[in-house]
Amino acid sequence: MTKRINFINPFGSESYDAIILKTLSHYASEGTALDVTHLDNCPADIDFFYSKHMIEQSLFEQIMVAQEAGYDAVIVGCLYDPGVRIARELVDIPVIGPLEASFQMAAYYGHSTMVLTDHRKAVPYIYDQARLNGQGNTVRGVDAIDWFVKDMIHDRQAVAKDVVRLSKQAAERFGAETVIMGCTIIAAIYQEYLMDGGSPSEVPIINPNLMALKIAEGLADLHKKGGYQLARQGFYMQPTGHFKDEFDNARRVWNASKPQSAR
Repeated sequence: MTKRINFINPFGSESYDAIILKTLSHYASEGTALDVTHLDNCPADIDFFYSKHMIEQSLFEQIMVAQEAGYDAVIVGCLYDPGVRIARELVDIPVIGPLEASFQMAAYYGHSTMVLTDHRKAVPYIYDQARLNGQGNTVRGVDAIDWFVKDMIHDRQAVAKDVVRLSKQAAERFGAETVIMGCTIIAAIYQEYLMDGGSPSEVPIINPNLMALKIAEGLADLHKKGGYQLARQGFYMQPTGHFKDEFDNARRVWNASKPQSAR
């Protein structure tokens, strides 16, 4: 049974699509059709929260379009998990956040973990997400390798070397057994480095792209076979009646206001 999965890079740039497809498609199960896409007419990165909120509006629309196009699951390819929970209000197919997926899968790799993210601004946000996901003392800490996404893609060897060096140092400092690679692009660069024969980190690295893919495949299977159904009585309640009419009208207005090239 074929599963169609859309990995959406939530950036207004195609710069990261190729490396995600290269490093992720190798791990896709037989019968998984994986497409990697990006957004149009929005900021090229989520280095700052203002950009994140601008991006989310375009992201919501693309997730709805993905369901309408017949995809069986969507992965939002950023460790901020932007818009993931809100998107579950909008669609019935599984919407996967790589950070949430990594937290859920980390126990299969070790007793404790920590997150090594890209830059300092992301550190407190990841701490907040760990609490939101109920991780308690399982996540021992968060640190950064001090790279911005727009820079790291052009110096992949340096990024991979920093991952190998800093993951061991950070794990020892926080007393963690494993490291969640806290940026989807860093994780892809490190995976490419391994695929090219590079020596792995001494500490097990949890790749959020792979975790998201495997959860997406599993939930897509369940959804296709009637075993996945979102609770619509509480947090993921959908608008009905005149609320649905208001939503549909707001979506039409939003799409009409976008430049023709973005439709």
